[in-house]
Amino acid sequence: MEALNFKNYSFRLKKADNKLWIFDLIRRKYVVLQPEEWVRQHVVHFLIEEKGYPKSLINVEKKLSVNGLTKRYDVVVYSKKGVVLLIVECKAPSVTITQQTFDQIARYNLSLNAQYLMVTNGITHYYCQTDYNQYKYIFLADLPHYNDLTL
Repeated sequence: MEALNFKNYSFRLKKADNKLWIFDLIRRKYVVLQPEEWVRQHVVHFLIEEKGYPKSLINVEKKLSVNGLTKRYDVVVYSKKGVVLLIVECKAPSVTITQQTFDQIARYNLSLNAQYLMVTNGITHYYCQTDYNQYKYIFLADLPHYNDLTL
């Protein structure tokens, strides 16, 4: 897999059935290593190791309903009170982040009402905070550390 714009994290990899697998800390199982999964696993390690988000409050690849359609988000982080703090949309490194990507995460946020959003293809990362009073997103230079959030 190609190098991404994250620190080098330690991953557990294995080969089976002529495929490469990576261990997901959140789902506690090996999953097939595809380009988007490579990005997702980097994001999980980034959130835990760099930003201090508790592993127990992170969900990966769960279903949600958006306008009656079943979708799957990549990563969601909850507060200790069960409120959604962050939604992360991951794309493969070969996928350019476009307005469609932002529209996708904004649709997910209609159901989840997150305080923060992150969009990444592993190379380019975008972070924003939701301003529900002004009905807009404020782009940030970096994602806040978990300890700096007002929960």
